[in-house]
Amino acid sequence: MDFASSVAQEFAVSTGSPLDAKELVRQAIDIVDLVGSFIPLRRQGRMFVGLCPWHEDTRPSLQVNPQRQSFKCWVCDIGGDIFSFIMKIEGVEFREALTMLADRAGIALQPVQSQPAGTPPAAYDKRVLYQAMAWAEKQYHDCLLNRPEAEPARRYLQQRGITAESIEKFHLGFSPAERDWILRRAEGSQQRAKILEAIGILAGSAESGTLYDRFKGRVLFSIRDAQGRPVGLGGRVLPELGSASPAKYINSPETPLFSKSNLLYGLDAARDAIRKSRTALVMEGYTDCIVAHQYGFGDAVAVLGTALGESHIRILRRFADRIVLILDGDEAGQRRANEVLELFVAQQVDLRILTLPEGLDPCDFLHQHGAAAFTELLTTKAVDALDHAFQAATRGVDFEHDVHGVERALEQLLSVVAKAPRLGSGTDAQQQAREWKLLSKLALRFRLPEDALRKRLKELRRQGVRRPSARPGETTSATVTASAKAEEEFAPCLRELLELLLRHPECWPAARAGLPADRLGTGVCREIYETGCRLLEAGVTPAFDRLMLEFDQPAIKSLLVELDEAAQAKGACGELSRAERNVSPAALLEELIRTFQQKEAEKQRPAQLGALRDGGLDQGQEIELLEQIIRQERSRHGISKPTDE
Repeated sequence: MDFASSVAQEFAVSTGSPLDAKELVRQAIDIVDLVGSFIPLRRQGRMFVGLCPWHEDTRPSLQVNPQRQSFKCWVCDIGGDIFSFIMKIEGVEFREALTMLADRAGIALQPVQSQPAGTPPAAYDKRVLYQAMAWAEKQYHDCLLNRPEAEPARRYLQQRGITAESIEKFHLGFSPAERDWILRRAEGSQQRAKILEAIGILAGSAESGTLYDRFKGRVLFSIRDAQGRPVGLGGRVLPELGSASPAKYINSPETPLFSKSNLLYGLDAARDAIRKSRTALVMEGYTDCIVAHQYGFGDAVAVLGTALGESHIRILRRFADRIVLILDGDEAGQRRANEVLELFVAQQVDLRILTLPEGLDPCDFLHQHGAAAFTELLTTKAVDALDHAFQAATRGVDFEHDVHGVERALEQLLSVVAKAPRLGSGTDAQQQAREWKLLSKLALRFRLPEDALRKRLKELRRQGVRRPSARPGETTSATVTASAKAEEEFAPCLRELLELLLRHPECWPAARAGLPADRLGTGVCREIYETGCRLLEAGVTPAFDRLMLEFDQPAIKSLLVELDEAAQAKGACGELSRAERNVSPAALLEELIRTFQQKEAEKQRPAQLGALRDGGLDQGQEIELLEQIIRQERSRHGISKPTDE
């Protein structure tokens, strides 16, 4: 597809009926097939089960329900449908998940017109930007393969030992040393130039303001996201072309598609291998990653000219149980002990460090010593992050005579450990064991009592050593728990009501008539109930499948699955009491409505009694309020009519 066509053929779900698009995709994809393409599944009764990819699972904890087209991991307390599964495992938002699933099902989402020529670059839909990036990648790749001016680039790659197969696999390219080469390929229109500028291909000159090719004169490494879509470029300068840039490597700038702290080079090519090995090898250079793949290490990825960070680890933990950071054997590689240890502690991850010998990087080591020697290093020399940090902190310290050096090294390591969340009543066993293990190893290494280290750790935490805070848009588990308690006064009864309605959707009209949504507090359960009432008003039965389509948020989908599973279990496993089994759904609903009314009355009672006590009411108002209290009390005790006194 050429550039003009790619811009014209933008697809989105913002027009037409998004609900229709979701329903079409939902019907086209079976959740068992979808989940089974990521993890092995086996049948267990009416369910399919597999090892959950989001925690260290040794017995299958992930359940897939083919009848309800839902999944649930009871250990992680997450669940949902095909959309929330893709959102979780691929780390994407709903819209991207819908697009990915539509592509998988071969469903073309409704086209919309592309933006007019004057539209600001930031306003372009991501679909346009993805297509433009794919177009640019292809132009540069074709240039590397076929054009005579790319001969220096082909020669450089050959010298680095990169094969023709790797050039194809990793979509390598070349940008000629001409300011407007890519713009001429795009036929130079203003709209196309703006789009190329929006994705970082073109840059503006500080002197003249004219646009030029940001990567001119460089070998290009295509940077793709985990779904295999081109999102940016890394460029390596070729000195023989006379580039004036002082930077050996440059990456795309931050764009709507590209954020180097949230991307790993080669992840699209390594993802399946990482899932199989449950290990990710993290290199520091593009060529290191490519050559590692050539030598059979298909689980290798690389950072984008930055240090391994928290977001990288969060991405990798979707696929891997263990991360091995491979550092060059030079001085720069030796300086990373502390930052690596902080990640190890804060992210609760099995992080290993391998420092290569002889000052070599992975590319040179593999070419010189081969795959077997590299495998041996991984097996015998990759140490966990704490051991690596200990070695770095104590290098050159005389444990027998240098008391100050030993204290300084211990303080340095304990200060990092103090940045982990402190243990408390809500701390899980795995986190507790991890901190105890850290302190035990430090006590052994420094030959000090463990109690003394624990005491010093508490002191450091009391002094206000920074602990990892929640990222923007996130809340801590304590915050979630507190807000959940505060926002759902009616939560237990409302959950029971929703379970009943999911089990017996025919009860929705009576529920809506007897329980207005605005009397049910706040929170997610009320949101589900309100949505069901709205569907009923529109003439749609709020069954489980239909409610799942109404929500895009994974947390709400997960709650719906939990409620539905609980409802089905009560019916199938006899969890209902004998009395409940002999009562019709309508009678159970009446009882729940009465319970809600009683709770509402109890909530109002202090204000009612206070009004009577204050004496600010006239006689008629007092009588009316007393009658209301009597009615509420009779209802609470199940008395439907006044009795003779």
